[in-house]
Amino acid sequence: MLTPITNFTPGIALGGGLLIGAGAVLLMAGLGRIAGISGMVHGLFSAESGRGWRASFLIGLVAGAGVYVALWPGDIPVRHGFPPWLLILAGLLVGAGTRLGSGCTSGHGVCGIARRSKRSLTATAVFMACGIITAIILRHGLGVSS
Repeated sequence: MLTPITNFTPGIALGGGLLIGAGAVLLMAGLGRIAGISGMVHGLFSAESGRGWRASFLIGLVAGAGVYVALWPGDIPVRHGFPPWLLILAGLLVGAGTRLGSGCTSGHGVCGIARRSKRSLTATAVFMACGIITAIILRHGLGVSS
């Protein structure tokens, strides 16, 4: 049985997509860097140079979401009912997947596809397929839903 889309917010999705794209373009134009979030986080904790711009970008990313929630509380529904062990496992698997794929959705999906990278197109197809399979297993196999 299919679950109806009850929280479809095309205006918010479009606005978020435009902001993500604008951030990626500004980072590429300003510093010549690709906006891959997993690479930025990895760079913060390694001996690589450029910790300042990485920290600034990540703080801006989180702060932007915080400002939106503060200005429009309740506009984005908070999901409840996920077991903590499952959230921790999911976070670890996402981290492992980004290391195996040499990037995440932002780096491959937004920047890589925009640059016509075949590797990024393949990576995006693989993690989209994995996401769909995971959602089906969680909702229909384990009964976890929001």
